[in-house]
Amino acid sequence: MPKAKGKTRRQKFGYNVNRKRLNRNQNLAEMGLAMDPNKAVPLQKRKVKAMEVDIEERPKELVRKPYVLNDLEAEASLPEKKGNTLSRDLIDYVRYMNYYQDTPKKIRNKINFYRRFYPAEWQTFIESLQKNKMEVE
Repeated sequence: MPKAKGKTRRQKFGYNVNRKRLNRNQNLAEMGLAMDPNKAVPLQKRKVKAMEVDIEERPKELVRKPYVLNDLEAEASLPEKKGNTLSRDLIDYVRYMNYYQDTPKKIRNKINFYRRFYPAEWQTFIESLQKNKMEVE
């Protein structure tokens, strides 16, 4: 069936397109990273093993942006931060009187929870309590 008249148009040149821009795969390859892990580390084929003479070595890919890899390795080698924190309400709850009239087991569990997450603060709190007791005597 013929096309409608006037529907075939010439392509216009895009002047505002950045031609230096790389696609995602090319950009990651220059950094030494891979977009698809299946292509970066291929699975071993379960066929009959070839002789050592027939094995072809893969050419090493040239890494043009090694600073990205170095930064990623440095960031990965840093120790992991503790992401667990308690709410300010729970911290105040543990430090002050039983305002909410909870059962002793609930209070004990909240105190143990606080002790696990903030061992240094717990130690200073206990020491301050002992100092107060000594002053009373």
